Amino acid sequence: VQLVESGGGLVQPGGSLRLSCSASGFTLADYYIGWFRQAPGKEREGVSCISRRGLAVHYADSVEGRFTISRDNAKNTVYLEMNSLKPEDTAIYFCAASGSFSITAHVMCRSNSGDYWGQGTQVTVSS
Repeated sequence: VQLVESGGGLVQPGGSLRLSCSASGFTLADYYIGWFRQAPGKEREGVSCISRRGLAVHYADSVEGRFTISRDNAKNTVYLEMNSLKPEDTAIYFCAASGSFSITAHVMCRSNSGDYWGQGTQVTVSS
C-alpha cells in the first residue's frame, strides 16, 4: 500500500503548480483523499479534501478560490491544482487516504486524519 506525491517544485509568487497523488496496492476510489501541508516550525494543516466520488470537497480558508482538488478514480490519482501561489504556501505537501465511513471532507481536513500517508513533495514559492 503506497501513496506517492509528485509535481512539487520551485515557483515564483503568482505562479501555478499541479500536484498529483497516485496510489498503488489499493483502490483510491474506496477512500476519501486529503492534501495536507507542513511548513517549517508549523503544525500540519489540512489544505483540501475530497469525498470518494468527488461530490464533496473542502478547502482551507487560506487556499479557497486559488486551489482546486479533483480526482480521477480510473487513474487511481488525485490532483491539487494550485494557482496564484504565495510565499506562505511554501511547505511540504502530503496526501492521505481515509477509509472511514463516518467521515466528511470537512472533518478529514480539520482532523488531519488518514489511514495512509505519502512521503510528501516540497513546494517552494519564492522570487
